[in-house]
Amino acid sequence: MNTLAAPPRLAPYLDLIRWNRPAGSYLLLWPTLSALWLAAQGFPGWHLLAVFVLGTFLMRSAGCAVNDVADREFDRHVKRTAQRPVTSGALGVRQALLFGAVLALIAFALVLTTNLATIAWSFAALAVTIFYPFTKRFFSMPQAVLGVAFSFGIPMAFAAATGSVPALAWWLLIGNLFWVLAYDTEYAMVDRDDDLKIGIRTSAITLGRFDVAGVMAFYAAFLAIWAALGAGLGLHRPYFAGLAVAGAIAAWHYTLIRTRTREGCFRAFRLNHWVGFAVFAGVVADFALR
Repeated sequence: MNTLAAPPRLAPYLDLIRWNRPAGSYLLLWPTLSALWLAAQGFPGWHLLAVFVLGTFLMRSAGCAVNDVADREFDRHVKRTAQRPVTSGALGVRQALLFGAVLALIAFALVLTTNLATIAWSFAALAVTIFYPFTKRFFSMPQAVLGVAFSFGIPMAFAAATGSVPALAWWLLIGNLFWVLAYDTEYAMVDRDDDLKIGIRTSAITLGRFDVAGVMAFYAAFLAIWAALGAGLGLHRPYFAGLAVAGAIAAWHYTLIRTRTREGCFRAFRLNHWVGFAVFAGVVADFALR
C-alpha cells in the first residue's frame, strides 16, 4: 500500500511507521527468527512464528513513533528527515505517541499468549526501545544502544520457546549487536554533515576517518561470533553457507561505502536486511535438511 494513495487522514500515520519502507522491520525480524529456530531446534510452530513476526512489525512501528517525537527538533535540520510527519506538523506529538502506544499494546497482547518469562523480558525490551532515541544527545556510540534494542528479540525468542534465556541467547545478542553497529553506522554516514551541524552524536562521527574500517570490523565480529556459536552447537554446512553469503554481501557493501557518498551509504543500509536473511535461511536449511 502506498502512503500517497492512502486516505488523507491515514497517510501521516502510515508515513510515521515507515509503512512503505519495511527494511527496518526486516533488520529486526531475521535475527529474531534465527534465534527462534535455534531455540526450538527447528520449526517453532505457527503460534510462536505469528507472535514474533507480527510483534516485530508492531514494535518497530511503535519505535518509529517514539523516535520521531524524540528527534523532532533535530529532524527539521536534516535533509532526509525534514518531512517526517511529526517534524513537518502533519501529526502532533500527542497523536504520534498515542498511535505508538496502541501499537505497543497490541504487541503486548501477543506476548501475553506466550509465557511469563517472555512477558517479563518484554518490559526490558520496551524500556530500551524508549531510551535509545535520547542517547544521541550524550553517548558517542548510540548505535550500540540501538544494537541492544534491535537484538532483544533474541532472548525473547529463547524465553518463548524454552521458558528461559541461556548464555547462548546473550552471545547471539552480542554478535547481532555488531551487525547493528555496522549497518547503523552506514546509516549515520548518510547524515554525518547534518548531524555535525546540529550536535547529534553518532558512531560515524565518533569513528571519523576510520568509519569504513569500523563498519567492516563490525561485520567481521558479527559473522565470527555467530560462526563460533554455530560450531559450538554442531551446526552443519547449510548454516555456514548462509554465513558465507552474508559475508559476501558485507564485502559488496564495502564497495558501496568506501567513497562515503550519501547514495552509496544509504543503499548499503537499505539492502542490509539481505545479510540477516542469508543467515536465517542458513539456520532454517540446517534444521530442515537433517
